[in-house]
Amino acid sequence: MTPSASTPSGNLGEFLRSRRAALDPEQADVISWGRRRRVPGLRREEVAQLAGVSVAYYTRLEQGQARNASTEVLLALARALQLTPTEVEHLLDLAKPSPLRPASRTRPERPHPRALAMLEAVSDHPAVLMGRRNDALAWTRMGHALLAPHLPFDSTADPATRPSMPRLLFLDPRVRDSYVDWKTEASTNVAYLRRISGKYLDDTRLAELVGELSMKDPEFSSLWASGRVGECVGGTKRFRHPLVGELSMEFQIWLQADSPDHRLEVYTPTDQMSADAMTLLGTLTHDEGLGGRTPTAENANGTASARTPSAYRRN
Repeated sequence: MTPSASTPSGNLGEFLRSRRAALDPEQADVISWGRRRRVPGLRREEVAQLAGVSVAYYTRLEQGQARNASTEVLLALARALQLTPTEVEHLLDLAKPSPLRPASRTRPERPHPRALAMLEAVSDHPAVLMGRRNDALAWTRMGHALLAPHLPFDSTADPATRPSMPRLLFLDPRVRDSYVDWKTEASTNVAYLRRISGKYLDDTRLAELVGELSMKDPEFSSLWASGRVGECVGGTKRFRHPLVGELSMEFQIWLQADSPDHRLEVYTPTDQMSADAMTLLGTLTHDEGLGGRTPTAENANGTASARTPSAYRRN
């Protein structure tokens, strides 16, 4: 059984154990009275005391033997474990999962026309439309050139060839080497996948992805086992691009209310050196045919006409 394919109650216990182990006793104002700790983090009885529940009940929660915990108890545990808002949301997802509907939730994802229209609106910038499992559903020509220039541009159009960014990040040396701070990027990706796994416990494709990466990459397995949950809506990434060298890019993620699992990630240079590098990359991409065509809302299969982004065109 893969890490994300276990039962909902098992996932809940796994998450509680990971957060308990990650919380420093001093941070939680727990007095040890000289008792030697055999494991990191808090003991079960300490979490139970902080949350105001019995040790027996909390133990059953961790062991997956207690179901239907009340929201009040879950929020008390969240306070005791000092969970972030994202972690609280994940805790509630695991404890109160939605009805399972495997057939509807494992179909190939299709980008919404409005999302493609938004992508077209930022076609002058590196941008990628990401799916629930961090698959690249569509990208601009510059987004493709920045993130995965060695892949066919139109690979996003077919679910069978659609690039999986987690697979590329962990299993493709070219993509792995392109991130200056690969460890941070890897940790952020795994924390996001952990969060999504709590929302879609019936997603067999996600379970297969987690299982595959856990078997093929020990670093992924270690990050997944940490139980960390997170969301990233913006920040800075530094790239080591094979064509134009190092560059620093600020990114912002945009969400749609009617398609919350699809995220538009847009990049802009953080300094003049990076802007110059992107200008050069745009020229090289256009001259050497490394890119392709940006899909539009009217034509989602990547057959719109190519053009050089004006934001990075040489003067």
